[in-house]
Amino acid sequence: MIISINKASGYVGKEVQIAGWLYNKRSSGKLQFLILRDGSGLMQAVVFKKGVSEETWGIGEEITQESSVIATGTISEEPRSPGGFELQVTSLELVQKAEEYPISPKEHGIEFLMDNRHLWLRSKRQHAILRVRHQIIRAMRDYLDDRDFTLVDPPIFTPNACEGTSTLFETEYFGSKAYLTQSGQLYEEAAAMALGKVYSFGPTFRAEKSKTRRHLTEFWMLEPEVAYMDINGDMDLIEDFMVEVVARVLDKCGEELKVLERDTSTLEKVTKSFPRISYDEAAKILQDKGTGFEYGSDFGGTDETVIAESFDRPVMIHSWPADIKAFYMKRDPNDNSKVLAVDVIAPEGHGELVGGSQREDNLDELRKRIKEHDLSEKHFEWYLDLRRYGSVPHSGFGIGLERTVGWICGLKHVRESIPFPRMMHRLTP
Repeated sequence: MIISINKASGYVGKEVQIAGWLYNKRSSGKLQFLILRDGSGLMQAVVFKKGVSEETWGIGEEITQESSVIATGTISEEPRSPGGFELQVTSLELVQKAEEYPISPKEHGIEFLMDNRHLWLRSKRQHAILRVRHQIIRAMRDYLDDRDFTLVDPPIFTPNACEGTSTLFETEYFGSKAYLTQSGQLYEEAAAMALGKVYSFGPTFRAEKSKTRRHLTEFWMLEPEVAYMDINGDMDLIEDFMVEVVARVLDKCGEELKVLERDTSTLEKVTKSFPRISYDEAAKILQDKGTGFEYGSDFGGTDETVIAESFDRPVMIHSWPADIKAFYMKRDPNDNSKVLAVDVIAPEGHGELVGGSQREDNLDELRKRIKEHDLSEKHFEWYLDLRRYGSVPHSGFGIGLERTVGWICGLKHVRESIPFPRMMHRLTP
């Protein structure tokens, strides 16, 4: 019977099979110590020369790193072994003997590792990152599912921009132009008018010519949208959501965070309530620190880092200048130069994780914004319909998965937060 390594505790004293790959090995005279991995964990398999056939002993001698193998034996407790258990081997079946593995224990340059990303994923560190990523996704979806949100999948091909025409990937679409989606938000607004509370979760694309450690051209984003919610309710939702996601990772991914040598004390501070400051207050922080920030412009990566240094948990920045935000954001009724928007900046230099806003629900005002942003009203007729037929106040936000993974894992570059990153000069593997 084949079992997963992470289930070994339930099979002590029983004969089982472990189907996996050789992670490492060493030998000591008449003993071979094979470290096997199967995707769920690592386990030491002990081969005693007198207890196995010549064929099995020979396989143990010739097997190479990353060779695939099925090991049969009895599970026993061994605190010194990975996971606290080991396999007393009775036989080995060599499924495929691997060629000389290109990723060795020595140091490798990042370009070499990225060129071999399909193999680099097998390392302990990358394995831990992907496990944390998986748990973050589960936590995000569970939070919304448990609160009666409905998943609604928006299209990948769109006829128009959502976040600005300068960062669109354009493609030919049966004789007309189409673009890879920047966000599912506009479609989620339509769905919210039908279902009340909805969210999408999928890939989004930004043709930004950026080489910073925070940018990918393809990334995943979760986007909730709620009818009859204002900007304050939106900020409350974001805060509660982020606190629960971090708490889930701390609870479920302790071993993975240890592998990543993540200082979890900073994550343990992610509790309610998050500081909430206005754009003007954030700008003053930058000006007081002598950064040379020009009021009225958007915050760059360095600006975000400086602002975050003033707080010990994510900080919410609201009341943004309308000129630097998207057309669909509702103007502040007390200051027409500002919009009811919020960005959430992560601690430790990981930058903006969340962008949200209350949406413009007035038909005439939205038409005016579309014109001001030099967009084609023809492409937004369906979106304007949402303001013609039962318009209501509504709000939502988008959270980038990869930046969230990078922050929680403490990664230096977002490229490690996704299995196969796409960047300006990276389209393979």
